[in-house]
Amino acid sequence: MSTAWITGASAGIGQATARKLAEQGWHVVLIARRAERLETLTREYPELVRPLAADVTDHSALSGLLEGLEAPWSTPDLLVNNAGAAFGLETADQASWEDWHRMVELNVTSVLWLTHRVLPGMKERNRGHIINLGSVAGTYPYKGGQVYGATKAFVEQFSLNLRCDLFGSAVRVTNIEPGAVETEFSEVRFAGDKQKAAAVYQGFEALTAGDIAEAIVWCASQPARVNVNRLEVMPTMQVPAGFSWFRQE
Repeated sequence: MSTAWITGASAGIGQATARKLAEQGWHVVLIARRAERLETLTREYPELVRPLAADVTDHSALSGLLEGLEAPWSTPDLLVNNAGAAFGLETADQASWEDWHRMVELNVTSVLWLTHRVLPGMKERNRGHIINLGSVAGTYPYKGGQVYGATKAFVEQFSLNLRCDLFGSAVRVTNIEPGAVETEFSEVRFAGDKQKAAAVYQGFEALTAGDIAEAIVWCASQPARVNVNRLEVMPTMQVPAGFSWFRQE
């Protein structure tokens, strides 16, 4: 029986991925801040789900919870570094330092911390899979996305470099790079402003959390000889931004 650890598992892509894995019989450790949200999946799959209510940026608290896990929960075959967020959409000269710091802690440091924790065991067992949630923002810039995009570019490069370090072992690494997905992402970015968040997806059909969960499970379900290095997924009605020119009148 395989075991997965999923961060940001209380909503959106993380929750959808946890549900799909549990439906396939995986043991799933759910890591997220909102305990009440985690209880929903725990009630649905009581034998297959173990909730850990913790902030992934609070390494001391999360470490204590992880150390309390027993087999098979304690030895993940799959780590899904899904927790992440964007805060604000101001240009760099107007952006909040606190928002920049929070994005780095959540999108970069927490990914490093959990990867560093599970990787030695995976290497020793010569099996395992780390799936990181990047973003098309790590490849294509947009106004106001400077630090969020930079954190996701880091995740992309970190994933590729892990592949180099793991060469010769059976441990796999994948970076999933979604485009616009209609989840709580924009609501978080705009500090709970539901109207502003809804406007982001107005007039076109965005991806769903289930779409990306399908991609994650597909990558994890490939034969051991197959490693999907990067998977970029966009809505049909979204394309990378073109060049812009500012013209003086």
